[in-house]
Amino acid sequence: MTETDTTRTRYGAAMVVVAPAVLVAGLFSHPFIAVLPDDAAIAAAVTASPTRWAVSHMLVAVGSALLLLAFLALRRYLLEAGEDRFSALGLPFIAFGSVLFAILPALEFAPWVAAEIGGDIEAAQAALLPWFFPTLGLAAVTFVIGIYGFGKGIARAGILASGTTRLVVAALGVFAVARFVPLGAFQFYVQGAAGVVALWPLGYRMWTRPTPRTGL
Repeated sequence: MTETDTTRTRYGAAMVVVAPAVLVAGLFSHPFIAVLPDDAAIAAAVTASPTRWAVSHMLVAVGSALLLLAFLALRRYLLEAGEDRFSALGLPFIAFGSVLFAILPALEFAPWVAAEIGGDIEAAQAALLPWFFPTLGLAAVTFVIGIYGFGKGIARAGILASGTTRLVVAALGVFAVARFVPLGAFQFYVQGAAGVVALWPLGYRMWTRPTPRTGL
C-alpha cells in the first residue's frame, strides 16, 4: 500500500468515526418525544426552543449524509480485505436508506417555519404525517437490508477479532432496527448510541491498520 493509499484509508477511518458522532449529536440534542407521533408534544418542543429544534434536525441530516460517506469508505476497506459480495449488495440499500432518512429532518423544519411566522405548529406537523411515515418506513427497510449486507461482509472479511466482530454486527443490527420503533428512547438514544458502538471500532481498525491484510 502506498502512502497515498494509507492517507486515503485514514481519511475514510476519520469519516467512519465522525459520521456517527454527528448523528448522535443531532439525535441526543433532539427534544425528547416519548411516543411518536405526538403533534402536541412536538408543538410544545418547537415553541420552547425553535433554535434547538432546527439545529438538532440539521445535525441529523448532515450526520445521515456523512454516514453514507462512511459506508463508502468501509466498503472500500472491505474490498481490499477480499470481501466483494455482501458489502457490494448492501451498499446501494445503505445509500438509498441514508438519503431517504435525511429527508425526514428536512420535513421537520415545517413546524419550525410555522413557529417563526406565528402559524399553527400542530397543524403543520399533522400535515407532514402522510409523507413522513412512508418515507421513514422505506428508509428503515432499505437501511436494514444494507446493514445486513455490511454485517455479513464484516464477519466474512475477518478484519476484527471475533468478539469485536460480534459486538459490531450486533450493534449494527440494533442501529438499523431502532428506526422502526416509534418510541423516543429508541429513535433518539438507542439508535444514536448503537451507531457509535458499531462504527467506532471499525474506524479505529481502519486507522491503525490501513492495510486490511496485515492481520489483527
